[in-house]
Amino acid sequence: MIDRYGRIIDYLRISITDRCNLRCIYCMPAEGVAWKPHEEVLSFEEILRLCGIMAGLGIRKVKVTGGEPLVRKGVVGFIAKLREIRGIEQVTITTNGLLLEEFFDEAGDAGRTLVDGVNISLDTLDPERFSRVTRTVPDAFARGQGLPAILRSLDRVQSLGIPVKLNCVPLRGFNEADLPGLAALARSANRAVRFIELMPLGSANSQESIPGAEVAALLERVYGPLTPYPGKLGNGPAEYYSLPGFAGKIGFINAVSEGFCEHCNRLRLSSGGILTPCLSSDTGMNLRNMLRGGASDAELRAAAAELAAQKPPSHNFSAVYEREQTKHKSGMYHIGG
Repeated sequence: MIDRYGRIIDYLRISITDRCNLRCIYCMPAEGVAWKPHEEVLSFEEILRLCGIMAGLGIRKVKVTGGEPLVRKGVVGFIAKLREIRGIEQVTITTNGLLLEEFFDEAGDAGRTLVDGVNISLDTLDPERFSRVTRTVPDAFARGQGLPAILRSLDRVQSLGIPVKLNCVPLRGFNEADLPGLAALARSANRAVRFIELMPLGSANSQESIPGAEVAALLERVYGPLTPYPGKLGNGPAEYYSLPGFAGKIGFINAVSEGFCEHCNRLRLSSGGILTPCLSSDTGMNLRNMLRGGASDAELRAAAAELAAQKPPSHNFSAVYEREQTKHKSGMYHIGG
């Protein structure tokens, strides 16, 4: 698919659930959220049908996300079937890491080839701050849960030879002190640590972001100069850098202060079956109603192509694209990140 601005759309992010086993302060409100009723969530069979149709339109890469995708029962079998769809060349997942050990235990020997990459969200290495950002009980650390489980999973995925990226959202007044330590996770191992600017979605509107340039300056004071990395790691918009003595790379996703919409190649499918052209879109195409209303593959294909053609030139998270900055009520858990 090629949109009206000449961008090749070949990447689909799929939220398979809006549920999560954490309550991160920039993603969900403290009181929690009303989960979608079961009947409002796409079945795996419906998602697979849509993915087959989208592959016929040129989608080659799929990211499975949520909510927390690994809380959904049957996700191992779903991803195995997703990989069988003709035209889909790459399947990756984004997770908080808490259930990765169980995921790979269930996958068994197939785990090495089940996914082509794993993104793990991790905003701090401090147990107390981890409990605060995720709203989990403080003694989870002592019981080997929470942060220890994530770090075990990081090593587990690395041992399987699967590329790993760690995603950190820098928050003013919260985790500045943690950023050098998180970056250091890429020092002795060939993995990427990425710093993602907070976007004004849902609960994130009550937090203050730290611009990527400020994070970069902090890391350079600690580790030395960041050298631009000319290669590409994965399908996302991150810009990568090398640090002296680091085996891995440091990445920055500066969606608010800089932007990269002119190169955007993705669409997003929510767990409720809404196909949207942009993370900042308030509207989309309700493919669930079409599926359950008896739409043919041809009709679904035409609807998806129409939606791709409507992809906006840029987001409206900041004035960097000379659009009016907008704060969005929908949280990241609902949209699919």
